[in-house]
Amino acid sequence: MGMDRDQLADFLRRSRTRLGPRDVGLPEGPRRRTPGLRREEVAVLAGMSADYYVRLEQARSPQPSDQMLAALTRALRLGVDERDHLYLLAGHRPPEADRAGEYLRPSLLYLLDRLEGVPVQVLSDLGDLLAQNELAQALFGCVCSVARPDRNIVLRWFSDRVVRDRLAAEEHEEYARQLVADLRAAVVRRGTDEASRALLARLRASAAGQEFAALWERHEVAVRTSHPYRLVHPELGRIVFDCEVLATPAADQRLRVFTPPPGGTEALDLLRALGPEHRHCAEAASRGS
Repeated sequence: MGMDRDQLADFLRRSRTRLGPRDVGLPEGPRRRTPGLRREEVAVLAGMSADYYVRLEQARSPQPSDQMLAALTRALRLGVDERDHLYLLAGHRPPEADRAGEYLRPSLLYLLDRLEGVPVQVLSDLGDLLAQNELAQALFGCVCSVARPDRNIVLRWFSDRVVRDRLAAEEHEEYARQLVADLRAAVVRRGTDEASRALLARLRASAAGQEFAALWERHEVAVRTSHPYRLVHPELGRIVFDCEVLATPAADQRLRVFTPPPGGTEALDLLRALGPEHRHCAEAASRGS
């Protein structure tokens, strides 16, 4: 499957000019001479160098990787058909049908870009972390150093002690039950597809696999929509946030919004005050690279 550099360059240019800064959560800035996003802005959104993106639009770049195409898909807010067209022009087979809900919907990314004042995450129904903003990164920690298959909140709970330490000890038992009950509901909706089977196998083989298996055998089902988080932040200490979960109509992706309880805005102010060194990988995490 060959790469069509000229058509790829034309498609990228036209996709870029269809977007404005407000469409991707960027400030308008000074008056623009040309419509759409600047090349440098697309490069930042995709987590690549401006020089590399310029070469793509000038039809003189090497073949981009699958990871680079996924980043461009998110940066340019491409729909599924547009995404597949991008992959074909670049000489790659398009991703498999979106059974696992891993394709971040542009509508949720639009909301994520605009909810800058509170921590926000986007998850698949199986618990894969698809995106998060800087405040969520400051609240829960960076995931950009974690391999993509490991960016699952259920898997990390049962395999990573550091993740458990972020939640108050008295919440551990109930939180684990909720995670497993929610996961069971998602697995049943999917008909126990390949992605579900693979995740269940990894959970049973995890460090706390026996604990997971015991909870799974309880056959509890509960979709989590609203609940408090009592956290133990490594720098801010004990803090509390309320979590509201908004699901897509297909229930395959969820937007999690964390807000302070009434009178508890101090924790949010402290999160904002954390220096950039605490969020150095937030951009990579939010774009799923």
